[in-house]
Amino acid sequence: LAKALALHPNVKNPRVILVTDRVNLDAQIYKTFKNCGKTVVRARSGAHLIELIADDGADIIATVINKFETVAAEKVRDPNANLFVLVDEGHRGQYGQIHAKMRQVFTRACYIGFTGTPLTKGEKNTALQFGSFIHKYPMRQAVEDGAVMPLLYEGRMAELEPNQAQLDRWFERHTAGLSDDQKADLKRKMSREDVVSDAERRIREIAYNLSEHFTRHFKDRHSGFKAQLATSNKAVALRYKKYLDECGLLTSEVVISPPDTREGHEDTDPANLPEVQQFWNRIMERFGSEEAYNREILEDFARAEGVDLLIVVDKLLVGFDEPRNTVLYIDKPLKDHAILQAIARVNRLFEGKEFGYIIDYRGILGELNEAIETYDALADFDTEDVEGTITDVRVEIEKLPQHHSDLWAVFRGIDTDDNEALERFLEPEDQRQIFYDALTAYARTFKVALSSVTFYETTPENRIQTYKRDLKFFHNLRMSVKIRYAEAVDFRDYEQKIRKLLDDHIDAQGVRQLTAEVEIFDTEQFDELVESLASPRARAEAILNHLKRTAIEKMDLDPAHYREFSQMIEETLRAIAEERLNELEALELAKNLKEQETSGYRQDVPQRLRKLRDAPAYYGVLRLSLPEDRLPKGIRAEISAQIEIIIERHKIRDWSDNPDVHNNMRNTIEDYLYEVEDAHGIRFSNVELDEIVEQVIDIARKRA
Repeated sequence: LAKALALHPNVKNPRVILVTDRVNLDAQIYKTFKNCGKTVVRARSGAHLIELIADDGADIIATVINKFETVAAEKVRDPNANLFVLVDEGHRGQYGQIHAKMRQVFTRACYIGFTGTPLTKGEKNTALQFGSFIHKYPMRQAVEDGAVMPLLYEGRMAELEPNQAQLDRWFERHTAGLSDDQKADLKRKMSREDVVSDAERRIREIAYNLSEHFTRHFKDRHSGFKAQLATSNKAVALRYKKYLDECGLLTSEVVISPPDTREGHEDTDPANLPEVQQFWNRIMERFGSEEAYNREILEDFARAEGVDLLIVVDKLLVGFDEPRNTVLYIDKPLKDHAILQAIARVNRLFEGKEFGYIIDYRGILGELNEAIETYDALADFDTEDVEGTITDVRVEIEKLPQHHSDLWAVFRGIDTDDNEALERFLEPEDQRQIFYDALTAYARTFKVALSSVTFYETTPENRIQTYKRDLKFFHNLRMSVKIRYAEAVDFRDYEQKIRKLLDDHIDAQGVRQLTAEVEIFDTEQFDELVESLASPRARAEAILNHLKRTAIEKMDLDPAHYREFSQMIEETLRAIAEERLNELEALELAKNLKEQETSGYRQDVPQRLRKLRDAPAYYGVLRLSLPEDRLPKGIRAEISAQIEIIIERHKIRDWSDNPDVHNNMRNTIEDYLYEVEDAHGIRFSNVELDEIVEQVIDIARKRA
């Protein structure tokens, strides 16, 4: 906006004052403007700000708000009507106190305030000193527009009640994938009898709960998702680090301010200080400075293979943007803006990310079973401003039965015990897409459900097993039709999401997985894949459809050959569909066509051309352009071989995108064809000559 105002043709001699309440924001704004090509002058002090106001050459000035105390005290006035004061976070209380002083200085200026979070009712009174709202962009709209991720909330207070039966259930549920030795080791650690306070035990239990939850549902080398844990003070942060390391399921780093800086709800008791001071001393030995400590850990957090979890108090709960950040675990009191700013750490867009998750061990929003404006923690906000900010995970879980029904409904009227019937039903591409969409919706919601304690507590075990069994069944069906109808597999989307779900929650026995795209020329792997299909007809159609896909992909490399090859494939598929071939005959014919393609044997090409790289494709152009009575096979073969020599002779680096090279090739080939006319008494029309030359050069470029 400031740049637009500064460059607007209808605003005469505009000046812009950028006002923030923090030095680091002032520096950030300065860098932003420098990057977009506008010069900004930063006020170093109140006295310097007075000088800049008097200097008409300073078009854009950046300043921290407290410098206006000095300016107002000196009774500086600037009556310029083309002056625009842009105030960042204009709702804050300090702006209310100094707003009048800014107006004393800039008596006719236009004041515009900005804020990135919803305003409390009290803050709106401060903000309204700027006038009415120019534009609002509520969170619900941002989610609907796809500007941010939707957030799912789950309270986990009940998980931590000192109830042995409940702890046993938790242990059995969360150690299902561990070996007996791993289970015994974990139980030994969790049941040790050393004297610890209830508070210490609580931290330990949360650490184990958090470790299992993140590792089971989010830790994945493919996605690279990350998490944060917000704690109440530095000493607690270090205790969490201790127990997370003891658990050993994920990697973590503590990111805090120096020991002499008050942060969070800290106890000032000196007994708490030694462990924090010792930690800080180790950090300074490890990194050398606070700046390097922050920079290196955040850089590591941004890498897929880097640290999984950041343990924080207040740092990184405001203004920290890392798109990989997906889960925020909360064990500290939060209210008003602190909640909204903290949860926004996990709502940034990232590939493969479908939700940001808030896991609340402190109960800041309780069960979230009322309208969001009724919560004490957010009671000071207007409903329209916070509506859509966060959704109880149960709302998403409640969609699961419907998604499950929708998936089965795709096959209404089909015998679902007959795999062949299901696969044939999915032959039309649009029908397959309906199935894929339904399966993706079901798998996505089931993944959310499996990450939630609520789901296990409210869903009968036999129902959960049905959901798992059906996911496995439909996943295998999807793999079969992908192979049978030669579809490309999008490993960035469905495959990565479903793979972890299947690995972690469902018996892997019998689950079919494609870990890479399989090409028909990778004979051993392709044959193994085809043999996994149930019937000879399915195997025949898989081979033919992969050949068809290959022909389409390679059509530009040898149009004559692949056009005719495609026609043979289509005719064979029709014969199978019309049952003019039985299944075994169809499979044998399909295998013969595959052998013909993978071996490179070309019966329609003269022997002398079969060892040449491009001449067979040029031969096809000539064969389709002129009948044999006008251009005999021998002369056609001779021309094809000579054209390959001519094109090879003219090739230079990056020749395929060089028009001068193309023109030289074109002229030389035309001259050669004129010589052929004279030598053999053959006549090309101008149209035929142009088409032949253009086609062979185009093929050569495609094959480059």
